[in-house]
Amino acid sequence: MFERTSRSPHSFHIPVMGIGFTVDTPLRVAKYGISSTISLVDDVLIEQMRKFHCEQEGEPYKEIGPGAEDSRARRITEYLNLIGRIVHRQVQSLQASPFEPGTEITRYFEMLPDGALRDSYEEMLGTSGVEAKLRAQRRLRSLAVPGGIDVNIMAKVDRDRYRDGKKLPPEHADASAALRGYANSALESALVLSAGFNRRLYAYLANFQDFFPDSAGVLKKEVVLKVSDYRSAVIQGRFLAQRGIWVSEYRIESGLNCGGHAFATKGLLMGPILEEFRKKREELAASLYKLYAKALTAQDRTTVDSPPPVRITVQGGIGTSAEHEFLLRRYEVDGAGWATPFLLVPEVSNVDDEHLEKLSAAAGDDVYLSNSSPFGMPFWNLRNSASEEARRRRIAEGKPGSLCRKGFAKLFNTEFTDAPLCVASRAYQRTKLLHLPGEELSEEQLAEALEEVGAKSCICHDLGGGATLKNGIDPDATPAICPGPGIAYFSKIASLEEMIGHIYGRLSLITSPDRPHMFIRELLLYVENLRCEMKKLSLGLTPATSKSLLDYKMNLLEGIAHYRCLAEHFVHQKRGGFLEELNKLQETIEAISIGEVETSDMNALCPES
Repeated sequence: MFERTSRSPHSFHIPVMGIGFTVDTPLRVAKYGISSTISLVDDVLIEQMRKFHCEQEGEPYKEIGPGAEDSRARRITEYLNLIGRIVHRQVQSLQASPFEPGTEITRYFEMLPDGALRDSYEEMLGTSGVEAKLRAQRRLRSLAVPGGIDVNIMAKVDRDRYRDGKKLPPEHADASAALRGYANSALESALVLSAGFNRRLYAYLANFQDFFPDSAGVLKKEVVLKVSDYRSAVIQGRFLAQRGIWVSEYRIESGLNCGGHAFATKGLLMGPILEEFRKKREELAASLYKLYAKALTAQDRTTVDSPPPVRITVQGGIGTSAEHEFLLRRYEVDGAGWATPFLLVPEVSNVDDEHLEKLSAAAGDDVYLSNSSPFGMPFWNLRNSASEEARRRRIAEGKPGSLCRKGFAKLFNTEFTDAPLCVASRAYQRTKLLHLPGEELSEEQLAEALEEVGAKSCICHDLGGGATLKNGIDPDATPAICPGPGIAYFSKIASLEEMIGHIYGRLSLITSPDRPHMFIRELLLYVENLRCEMKKLSLGLTPATSKSLLDYKMNLLEGIAHYRCLAEHFVHQKRGGFLEELNKLQETIEAISIGEVETSDMNALCPES
């Protein structure tokens, strides 16, 4: 019914951003052939947005309350079906609009990248005969297909659910219920699985027909894995293939040079990771196909005669058209994700006016790698967001911690209670702060622990604040904003046309002339991360060992060697500066002594509170 992401005519996609920033982005961009991704973490927000858009569209709305049977899954299904219906109507209207300046169909084709479809549009414009022009226009209308209405599930955000004190069956856990909500929807799109390998969730995929080939061998719903390296892709891809589930896309994301949560690798850089995928792409598909075909046969399902297509895409830190094109050309990836810059495009993302101004003015340390996330992973944060200001204000008033409104992060911590508590909650932080002085900690360890407890904030609620504040749903929301560090090089609040023009090299929105290449920026972040891990090791706050940190250091040096060879492919005027930066960083890394951990001047390099 609705087109899959693989049909997009663009070479970029908009990844999931936070919880609320892209919760309805398909309504803004899908009609123009641009794929984007909706987070399925927060079904409360999703229900609020369903009500909002039903009212906007004049569709009837019937609330699905939190106590209703299978409410989480049903809320998601109904919302996604609503989004699909609206986009379908938008596309029909666009295809029927005249080829005149300013119309929707003209906008569609004017934003396309160079290529066969854009060429056909240009040829139509130059056609003089009336009948010939009308024929060309009819053909173009049929080719104006929508982008994907894709969804994201954070695999490890999988809280078990209880009723009357008894744990419900695993299919009622948060991630599984979200999966069921998507699987039961009418969308033909992609499910993006991220944030870890959840075997329970992955096995549950096999309960839904839409993830298996139909009688024509077509997948109604595709699976996309967000992975950090090739080994992870093989392990997860094998697990799914053995159950008859094909991974249609591997989405490689920089471990540190991205927005939101940072999943740092042990010094494995984006360039070498992409090179391994480039070299082993066919090998990966062929090896997984054997398992896949065997599983389909064993289940008596429709089989396919050859490996289905596998897309390789990349995202995290891309900031210029030159970097975009280089990734597509050198590493032969099928597309690239652009996220953080779209926070400055009001047509695309949910950011209220106040935070748009803060983002456009952000520079230097305004965006920092924090300990804010209750999931225990470093988290990129806008220092002066309303969420961060509220967190600091609560601490100053002697009321640390947040009210736990939704509980999606109640996953792991049972330190003081039988049922898990969120470490960002007021209940947990008050108790923890009372217990810390009695623990056997050095003065420095105690200071670190106190700081880390207070750093946690309620991102599972506040990351939806941009959507509820912008759309008038919750005027008291205190949004958390989680851009990547690359936001410091953009300051213009841009239109959709301007941002797409920037991606395709028709104009530049970079406002800081000293922006380093994305590979250099990622390398800088990894050097900082290595020093941070060394500090934690010296304080006994990490399971890392001197041996693992030495491996980390060697991986960085191997990455530099790869980039040194890569520089030959750069245009001459960029090559010299790139190599100069590599030489400086190599000297810095070689000077780091892993055996003798130095703690001086490392504080600023670790995640902050």
